[in-house]
Formats: sequence, structure tokens, C-alpha cells
Amino acid sequence: MSVASHLHSERFKVVVCRNLGPDLVIWPEDRACERSWLMENIPGATGVIVMLTDKVRSLSGPSLKVVSTMSVGYEHIDLKAVAQRGLKVGYTPDVLTDAVADLSVMLALMAGRNGGVGVDLVQKGQWPNFSWAPFSLCGPQLSTTAASPTRKIGFLGFGRIAQVTLARLVPFGITHCLYSSNPSSPPNHARDAALAKQHNLQAVSKVDIDELSRESDVLFILAPGGSDTYHVVDERLLRKMKRTSILVNASRGTLVDSDALAKALREGWIWGAGLDVVEGEPNVAIDHPLVKEPRCVIVPHVASATLETRREMATRAAQNLIAAILGGEMPAQVNMANV
Repeated sequence: MSVASHLHSERFKVVVCRNLGPDLVIWPEDRACERSWLMENIPGATGVIVMLTDKVRSLSGPSLKVVSTMSVGYEHIDLKAVAQRGLKVGYTPDVLTDAVADLSVMLALMAGRNGGVGVDLVQKGQWPNFSWAPFSLCGPQLSTTAASPTRKIGFLGFGRIAQVTLARLVPFGITHCLYSSNPSSPPNHARDAALAKQHNLQAVSKVDIDELSRESDVLFILAPGGSDTYHVVDERLLRKMKRTSILVNASRGTLVDSDALAKALREGWIWGAGLDVVEGEPNVAIDHPLVKEPRCVIVPHVASATLETRREMATRAAQNLIAAILGGEMPAQVNMANV
């Protein structure tokens, strides 16, 4: 039986926790759905599509088969509770790789070139009062120059997004790529040599985290969240970095100790930081220690916020849901074996 005929032969109830476009309107407002609404509508549902803002701790209803999240992360889902119910969980990796890589480069440039300070100067109407000077608003250049012919880019985590980010940095004249990943994973010398040759780099090298922090001109944090990486960027690591180095975090806020980073910026251990994520978000108000730092550029978790990527994520979330309901193979399913 085809998928189309199967869909017509049996009725399924699906709950969607956000408006995913003009052709599908369930929760009528473009904000996180109210918990009471979700719990009222979930009974009798076969599947549910949720967002990062929707906390999935316990869901009622014996007919429920699948929880499909329109996100790469699934920390908002209690996997143990879901596994005990025998539910499948779908997510949306891969489709946002390019968008996150684009934003990572943007944050590196903005942090290095005092983008936050400059934008603030204009938006607060202070440009007419700004006294130009030869070295005012200057910052470290991302691209190589005759005076600085070496640029070392570091990655904490060297998965797909990191490697695509590296490719975008090659035209800036990057000479070395350093990375640190799961300590239990052995170095992939063949892959690293191939990447170095492909991008005409002097070297692509796996190093320990101390060398990574010491040597990187720009350090991109692109590793998974969780207890193993909690505050991996702490005061000890930040003190090892160059005074002209840039830190970029486009993965999870929990990887970076916010207080330590604010201190590093305030006392000049590093030059600047570009953040798409902050621990405790969205509760990042004007009195947050990182918001107070002029050389910290923060955007509100928008790495995947392109029209193209969000459409792909919505499509993947729907495909995961439909496949699970019909007993097919989900395009992207969370492995529940070790939960």
C-alpha cells in the first residue's frame, strides 16, 4: 500500500506546537505553545511536533507513537521517559549545517572588528560625537597579511558544521586548522591530510585542549552539549588564550562559563567573543555579565534562522512524524539504545 493510500485509509490526529507555515496552522500564535494547550490536545494524538521551547517530560495518551522536534538538539525532551513509553524521537540534523557555518564566520568577524561597539555607537546616535583616531575601533584582522602571514583557526568539536565553517574561512588565507574532539576518538590522519590538501593548508591537526586554546587566533565552539562538555570553556582555558584571540560559540551555552568569559573580556585575556548561545537563555537581560561587555557580540540563538533552513527543518520534522506513524524509516531518528 502506498503512503498516500495509507493516509487516506486511516485517520491520525497530530498535534503541532507552532505555526509551520500558511498551509498548516494548529497552535495559532507564533510563540511557544502554552503547556495547558498541549496537555489538553495530546490525548488521542498519534504524533506531536515540538520546538526547543516545548519541554517534553511526560505525555499522556496510549495512541502516541512519535515525538518529532524541529531542532538539532533534543535536551528539551526527557529521553528516559519517552523511551519507557516506547516512543520514537525524530530531530533535524544536517539541514542547518550551512546556516550555522555562515553565522559562525559572521560572529568571528563582528567580534574581531568591534562590530557590536560600532553598531551600538550608531544606533545610540553617538557617531557625531565620536572622535576618530588612527587606532580607534581597530581589532585583529581575520585574514592574513604580509606582517601576519600565519592564521590558526581552532575548533572545539570537529564535526560537519566545523568542517564546513573551515571551508568558508579558507579564502581569508587561513594557514593552520587545529581541533580538539572526543578524547576517546583517535586522530583521523588520512582525513586531516586530505582536508589540508583540499584547502591548501599547512596542517590540519588534532591537538589537546590546552594547545588548542594557546594557539588558536579564533576558537570556534561547535561541540555537543551535555554533562561531558559542561563549562569546558572555563577560566583555566581562557587564561591560556592569546590576548588578540576571538571566541565564537554557536553550539550550546552550557559549554562556556559565562562569568569566566565576562572576566576574560573585562580583564583583556582575550580580544572578543561572538555568541549565538548563552547559558540560561533566553533569560539574558541587560544586567547579564556578558551583555555588559562591549566586545561580546550576542545574537539570540539564530544560527539556523534562514528562510531556506527553517523550511527544510519544518519539512524534516513532518517527514519524521509521518514515517514513524506509518511504520517507515524516519529520515533522522534519535538513537534510544543507550538511553
